Amino acid sequence: THTHTCTHARTHARTHMAAQHSEPRLLPNAHENRGRRSALGRHAETATPIIVPAPTHTPSPSPALAPTPAPAAAGGEDTSGRVKFEESGHGHAESRSASRFAEIVHQASIHASEAAALHRPGRKLWAAARRILISDDIMMKLKRETTIRPGEMGLDMPTEENLQVVKSLFNRHLHCTLGKDVKVATEHDFYTAFAYTVRDFTMERWKDTQDQYYRVDPKRIYYISMEFYMGRTLCNMMINSNIHRVCSRALYEMGLEIEEIEEEEVDAALGNGGLGRLAACFLDSLATMELPAYGYGLRYEYGIFAQRIRDGMQEELPEEWLSFGHPWEIVRPEFVVPVHFYGETRWEHGQVVWDNTERILALPYDTPIPGYRTTVVNTLRLWSARSPKSFDLAYFNHGDYVQAVLDRNTAENITRILYPNDNISTGRELRLKQEYFLVSATLQDIMRRFKGWRGNVHKLDALRLTFESFADKVAVQLNDTHPSLAIPEFMRILLDIERVPWEEAWGLCTRVFAYTNHTILPEALERWTVSLFGRVLPRHLMIVQEINQRHLNAVALRWPGDIGRLQRLSIFDESPDKTIVMARLCIVGSHAVNGVARIHSEILKHTTFKDFFELWPDKFQNKTNGITPRRWLLLCNPALARCITMFIGDSWVTNLADLRQLTAALARDHTTVVEEFRAAKHANKVHFAEYLLRTQGVKVDPSSLFDVQVKRIHEYKRQLLNVLHIITLYNRLKDGGEAEAHFVPRTVFIGGKAAPGYYLAKLIIRLICSVAEVVNSDPACAGKLKVVFLENYRVTLAEKVIPAADLSQQISLAGTEASGTGNMKLMLNGALTIGTMDGANIEMASEAGEDNLFIFGMREPDVIRLKASGYYAFGVYLRNSVLRKCIDQIADGVFSHGSQHTFRPIVDTLLGPDNYCVLADYDSYIAAQDAAAALYSNPTKWTEKVVANVAASGFFSSDRTIAEYNRDIWHSTPVKPVEPRVPTPNVSAGSHARGTPTTGLLHTSSASAHPAPAHPAPAHPTPSAPIALPLPLAAIRAETLEAVSSTRASVTSAPPTIVVRHHASES
Repeated sequence: THTHTCTHARTHARTHMAAQHSEPRLLPNAHENRGRRSALGRHAETATPIIVPAPTHTPSPSPALAPTPAPAAAGGEDTSGRVKFEESGHGHAESRSASRFAEIVHQASIHASEAAALHRPGRKLWAAARRILISDDIMMKLKRETTIRPGEMGLDMPTEENLQVVKSLFNRHLHCTLGKDVKVATEHDFYTAFAYTVRDFTMERWKDTQDQYYRVDPKRIYYISMEFYMGRTLCNMMINSNIHRVCSRALYEMGLEIEEIEEEEVDAALGNGGLGRLAACFLDSLATMELPAYGYGLRYEYGIFAQRIRDGMQEELPEEWLSFGHPWEIVRPEFVVPVHFYGETRWEHGQVVWDNTERILALPYDTPIPGYRTTVVNTLRLWSARSPKSFDLAYFNHGDYVQAVLDRNTAENITRILYPNDNISTGRELRLKQEYFLVSATLQDIMRRFKGWRGNVHKLDALRLTFESFADKVAVQLNDTHPSLAIPEFMRILLDIERVPWEEAWGLCTRVFAYTNHTILPEALERWTVSLFGRVLPRHLMIVQEINQRHLNAVALRWPGDIGRLQRLSIFDESPDKTIVMARLCIVGSHAVNGVARIHSEILKHTTFKDFFELWPDKFQNKTNGITPRRWLLLCNPALARCITMFIGDSWVTNLADLRQLTAALARDHTTVVEEFRAAKHANKVHFAEYLLRTQGVKVDPSSLFDVQVKRIHEYKRQLLNVLHIITLYNRLKDGGEAEAHFVPRTVFIGGKAAPGYYLAKLIIRLICSVAEVVNSDPACAGKLKVVFLENYRVTLAEKVIPAADLSQQISLAGTEASGTGNMKLMLNGALTIGTMDGANIEMASEAGEDNLFIFGMREPDVIRLKASGYYAFGVYLRNSVLRKCIDQIADGVFSHGSQHTFRPIVDTLLGPDNYCVLADYDSYIAAQDAAAALYSNPTKWTEKVVANVAASGFFSSDRTIAEYNRDIWHSTPVKPVEPRVPTPNVSAGSHARGTPTTGLLHTSSASAHPAPAHPAPAHPTPSAPIALPLPLAAIRAETLEAVSSTRASVTSAPPTIVVRHHASES
């Protein structure tokens, strides 16, 4: 009865509020979607393979356990604005009695409408409870009843003034920017208006940052990458700007849920894997460390592809992430630049002329990158291709409608998708054009900025007329070989446009550029045939030939007569077709070359680029990759973040090495640390399990071992080894006996995309789904073994599965993985690693101790010796009866409905060359998996190793990596913008910015969730005294305080005048 009464009161409150604004309903779409999203278990679990897709609008977080923030920092600041509510037993929120909360709420005399919110089950219950300000005595009762810890209910609530700022901005954007009111606004409209609101908080700091860069003129860092795998922006920007809690409260008071708003955002489809995610982490660290940096990439209209699994097979669909626009970006048409292709070259007056070219325009879009709790906001600039002649009216008038827009479509194809299929000639040509388009536009922009041109502010006396200081002001980092064309393009600009002599230009080139290598796989080291390269970029072929000739002349002087060395050091490879090896071009044209893990850098020096290392040993360095703890712990795993902060404070957010203090905390309070870590992990597993149940009706057991392998599908990643282990476990359960009796329940999650043209990788996905179908439908496996393929794996899905993982599979063949960053994310989030001594696994074992990981398989020297001796995979198959049975089942059609042809290419690969030694490492892998299962049966011992791993993960911070890059390669200095000289505008309770309408808005008073008073306040009350907002508010610059103060007596119902000060800020 109490629940019904409270719910009715809340409904009445919303209806009353809507009536004030002439609205029949406040949030019609929101109510309908909430009803849909709360229907759990609607789809019965089937025996078909479990494919977990990512819906267009992913449902809200788990209803059982709300996310957890890092506990309060110094000064009582909640670092994330989210709260974890612990549960006794196994953490099921549903077990909480509604009547118990009714009693507590009744004693607290909370308004009926908010009390109704407390009765909503799961996430909404906790989300509502944390927003309510409760007296100390009631807080203690809540603590006793629900084990909530002091400070987690948000007692340091945002001020009324700050809440009003957020509400006013939100309503202004909803009504004025989007032209909507609550009668017609959709949930996506609410998201867009809120995104603009959050973006406003960065705008002034963004302009101040660029202004300060021009005043100080530091050495700028330019990070060029084909990928920036940013994921979602909203929550990350709120956390970094320190406004998450005030925004959450403001939305709630307007009748909206921040969790539902966040789920409206789609991932920015600007990357595919670790390369792009590393670039995104680096941007976060560069801004947090206040380094003057810019990211440069391409604005892909459709990403790489959205993965859909149909009948167990991967289908590629366009990622339409820009369908509703992207509120975080700002187009900069004033900085559009031309990019040229094809044409012909000739000598004229002693200079090379490149003319008769095809011209494409590069249009820049800028996204702000705020640092964590700093005033620095850096820029990510993405280029979009446009045709200078987008529409031919003559063709159109003659009825040739296709030809009328042909130029536009041809030009825009350059930025349609990431990584066109290079199995066809047109795909290879398009990829080459993509890479040149990126570097040409970027270098023109760098040149403009170096010369001092600031948009429309073009002062001749401010322009640099020489390039003497260029290398002291510019550092360019090439993220893998994709931007390698920057080297000949830089030379072309200096030689042909700026008329700089070759020696001076080459000297600048080798002081400005640095190159990061990300792979040693031969197919990933880019090569372009001379015929294709010369046709698309004829001038650049001439420059590369000249670079190579001068380079080989120097080599010949050092090693006279060594023809073999000349061939190995040449930028051109003569066989089978003459090609340009782009990695060699990068090494020749850069002053620093680095690998991304200790073993990877050693392989580069002593194997892949051995001759180059002997020529330039000082060029080669190691910079082990890292991840940003802001996104990969504070944002995605607030439960563990709170747990860590409870024991060691929150300094780890910007100094991840402080996690080492967890070792002392474990020794000091063993029981509490173990219990808290176990509770956090269980909460995350329940959260992820409920996500699967809500979105797909897939039921998994949170008490089972969550065995996770999420990464790009590739033979060297060895997903096949994982599949063989699953089949081995399946056979054990089918055989029964002692193995079945001692079986540790396990849920295996595999996710990742296969390149569209990579046939075998796509067949591996089909095998995984087929094995899942058989395993999940067999009664012998019920409650013991389940296989789930995570469809369309991406950043947002990673943020859900990584915190829930128990076991992290990093099982590439030793010597093939450059570094990996997924291994670091999983380690940081409390998963134990089962892996080979490959990539960053070696440093992880060194930091945590090899006994705290499940290491198996051959080391890199063992692999070399095995292959040198003549590895015979079929012999391993014949000698191992357990392995033989698994492969025979695949070959005989057990997992393909009797077809012996479906997976024959996989069987032939394993029994033939077995290039990645899957069979050779099988026995060692199975033993390591058995050891992991045995340890999981001892929760205390398992959690001790979890704590040891988390404590050792501090080395793998991207902040540390960036600090090393800057110390050894870039040599830049941090620059912090000056504080704004003009105070933020006065915003009084209930007031709106000039021009903001007062009808059709969401209620903006702090009691908006309550029924409105009988006599509402005037629309524009008299402004109150100036407010010092403890927020990084940067919606607009205004100079109004004196005017408002002097005219306060005369102000009646008019809003304060806001005078906007415009800046010619450099973009």
